[in-house]
Amino acid sequence: MKNGLATDRRPDHASGDRQRDEVDLAVRSAVAVHGVRVDAPVQRRSGAGPSDDGHVVVAGRGLALPIVPTSPYSVAAGRLLFDGTDLGVAATPVSRPRFYDLATADGVPYSQLARLHSTDVLATTVLQTCVRYREPERCRFCAIEESLRAGATTRLKTPEQLAEVARAAVRLDGVRQMVMTTGSTAGPDRGAGLLAECVRAVVAAVPGLPVQVQCEPPADLSVLAELRAAGASTIGMHIESLDPEVRRRWTPGKATVPLAEYERAWSEAVRVFGWNRVSTYLLIGLGEDPDELVAGARRLIAMGVYPFVVPFRPLAGTLAARDGARAPEPELVSDVTARVAAALTAAGMTGADQGAGCAACGACSALPQAGG
Repeated sequence: MKNGLATDRRPDHASGDRQRDEVDLAVRSAVAVHGVRVDAPVQRRSGAGPSDDGHVVVAGRGLALPIVPTSPYSVAAGRLLFDGTDLGVAATPVSRPRFYDLATADGVPYSQLARLHSTDVLATTVLQTCVRYREPERCRFCAIEESLRAGATTRLKTPEQLAEVARAAVRLDGVRQMVMTTGSTAGPDRGAGLLAECVRAVVAAVPGLPVQVQCEPPADLSVLAELRAAGASTIGMHIESLDPEVRRRWTPGKATVPLAEYERAWSEAVRVFGWNRVSTYLLIGLGEDPDELVAGARRLIAMGVYPFVVPFRPLAGTLAARDGARAPEPELVSDVTARVAAALTAAGMTGADQGAGCAACGACSALPQAGG
């Protein structure tokens, strides 16, 4: 091993002699785990959830890739390279959006209120604190409060601020969807009420903009209808793993919410938002048996819930990184992703059909390359 990479095994890359329209699943999985060397003007460092990446357009798709100075993959002169060899795939960093140059009337930079993801997704964490962020409840892969400590964002975004940023991002940079997540609150709605206020303001300012909301399952499921009535197009309620032991180890606070409550919330969300308008993250590499992970994904698909499978990566500022956790092997990512994508295809379910949210964007997962 060298720099954590297997050096006795080279990926089976296709020849770079001709331009390819799509990056294959093996390469997509490898760059998801090993990252790339690239100067990316659009980056997301720390923050909520399991992704912490630079944004690059590869073979026409926006991808969120870890920036790793020791990676054998690089982006240079508009191409994706492996150890300096052209893989025949066009690759360019996403350009810095123009709305980043603006600020609110009281001087808050727009970039502290919402960020560009991929090429056309506006994303924000409405509340940048989480009631579960202190040990022993803290999710081991999450760094939601680290970006706040670094001064890269604000604790609470107001509906008026987000409406202002969304209007500018659509007008100046062609944003076509928005994602709103939140740290969990101690209240029974887990922060969903605040999300509803923000969605209402954004869709009033930018009619027709698809918006996904993301929160924990609320205790009172009637708030799901409130979110839909406010104008949310889709919803994500992320469990990360369906394995009880993995949940207790990786998401100890969220694991106190039984799987049955997630299932009730997903079922009600499908009723309110519709089939393939509800999603959940499933992380590859937390120690869950791959066959069980795929079987769980199939159960979710049968419910009408999109299982967004994403490789775990240890982010700076997380408990996982502190304790030396490592990302999964690319072969595992490819295997699980391909099997889940096949199940999605059989069900006629695609992430793109959601219109807004992580599944619709697809930048953090290899599912789009596998047909999901």
